[in-house]
Amino acid sequence: MKKVLTICIILLLAMLPVLSEPEIKDYTEFDIPTGSFIPVINLQEFSTAYNDETDTLNFISTNDIYLYEHKILPKGTKFSGYIEKKNEPIIGTHASMKIFINKMELPDGYKLPIKGYLYTANDNLFGGGITEPESYIKVPHYQRGIARHFMGVIQYRPGPTRKMGEHITIASGADLLIVLVAPIHMTHLPLD
Repeated sequence: MKKVLTICIILLLAMLPVLSEPEIKDYTEFDIPTGSFIPVINLQEFSTAYNDETDTLNFISTNDIYLYEHKILPKGTKFSGYIEKKNEPIIGTHASMKIFINKMELPDGYKLPIKGYLYTANDNLFGGGITEPESYIKVPHYQRGIARHFMGVIQYRPGPTRKMGEHITIASGADLLIVLVAPIHMTHLPLD
């Protein structure tokens, strides 16, 4: 009986350090992959007419972002960036700009550098479209009618010159998407 009691006490003492360790929350590192989209809204109006490359542009996320079962970016995460490239309007082309996103701040105050752009289908370039023609030229167009009689119609085609381009403005509260061009290495899970 003494031997059994001694073995039980030894096993209990051997397991004591395992039982006394606190349970640690899972803080594994993970990456948000390149090409991920983050829905945001902008917090102020910006335009090619009155903003330049030194102005900071602020955005805020509108949804919780999940990677598998982990919430990695909570609603309310702040993003900031600047106008990376700006083209003024010229005759025939509207103004254009490319917005680079370089900073992310979680709601608990944790800040991370990121690399991303505001997404558009035109290579992330806002604006830059062709302007309307300044004038139209009348061109007669004949088609064969009934009994070898030719019937004509007048068609309008664009003239050789175009109108002056206009500045582009993104209104405050516009729904936008950020596309990541480099992965975000996260070592910090946001608080729930």
